[in-house]
Formats: sequence, C-alpha cells, structure tokens
Amino acid sequence: MIVTVASFKGGQAKTTSAVHLAAYLQEDKPTLLVDGDPNRSATGWAKQNKLPFKVIDERQAARYAREYEHIVIDTQARPTQEDLQALADGCDMLIIPVTPDALSLDALFLIVETLEQLGSSRFRILLTIVPPKPSKDGEEARTTLEGAKLPVFGAGIRRFVAFQKAALKGVLVNEVSDPKAQDGWEDYKRVGEELLGGTSK
Repeated sequence: MIVTVASFKGGQAKTTSAVHLAAYLQEDKPTLLVDGDPNRSATGWAKQNKLPFKVIDERQAARYAREYEHIVIDTQARPTQEDLQALADGCDMLIIPVTPDALSLDALFLIVETLEQLGSSRFRILLTIVPPKPSKDGEEARTTLEGAKLPVFGAGIRRFVAFQKAALKGVLVNEVSDPKAQDGWEDYKRVGEELLGGTSK
C-alpha cells in the first residue's frame, strides 16, 4: 500500500501523522517512510535512529521502494494543482490531515475541490489536534465534513503534548513519559486499522 499525507497549510500534524501511520503499518508489513517535505521534518524525527522503520529522502525512493510492502510519503505543505494530481495518481490513499478550525477547514475545501476537479476519489480526511472536551470543535468539524458528504476517518487524533515530546526525542508518542502518551498511540492505531480495512492488530 502506498499512502501519501498532504495538506494545504502547515500545522495540521502532517508529519506526525506520517510517522505514526508508518509505525502502525510496520507492525503489519515492512514499511518505508519517504520524506518529500523540503523541511525534512520526518528526517529530523528519525535522526536518533529510534523509529521502527526506515526513513529516506525522496531522491532515494527509486532505490529502496521495491524492498517494502508499505510506503508512506510525507509531502510538502501547500502542493500546487500539478503536485496534487501527481500525488493523488501515485498512491492508493491520500490522507489529508486537518485541524478543526475555520481557516483549516477553508483550506481543506480548496484541496478537496481540486481533487474532485482532477477526478480523484482515493482520499480521506483525518481530523487532527482535536481539542479536549468540553470543546465541541472536533464534533462540529466532523458534522460539517460529513454534511458535505466528504470521506472522513471515523477516528480522530486528539491534541496531546505527548506528540511534541515524541518529536523532540525522535521516538513514537507511546515511548515518551506522559500520562496521555498511550492514548495518542491508540488514536493513530484506530486510524491505521481503518486504513487497512478494519484489520485488527
């Protein structure tokens, strides 16, 4: 399976999602994370060699891709229409992470409109950095997306400081000392299960 993670603006947990979904898929079959973001955030995360999968620069993809069953691609933010078409055509599932706020949702609708113009239907939206209750931002965003008949993951990713700790330490979220660390991993695990078609792990 080739999974691409893309967003129209920064701060949507794009790299965090790529890293943790790669970790989940690695538990299923050998997985490669291709860092196609000029910021090289995923490469920075992997520098301490503590991630359970290989991370490579996009320029090395041709060499390594055939050795892996799953490939996750972390892309640059704000792809052009031409980039978006190439990304959508080159994967089995395009994941678009989005935070539940008005500006992010506006940007999301732009990317969805572009994908629909390109005739691409292999995409799914992932709600990320969802604030804890009593905030209803996550529920309201989901209602908006479902009301627009857009494909949304049933699971969402809650806002936890543990994710920032994980990035700083170069590990997965469930490997940091934080009371919510395991909850963060469980969120991505549920998304991974949906991605693999409900296969339980």
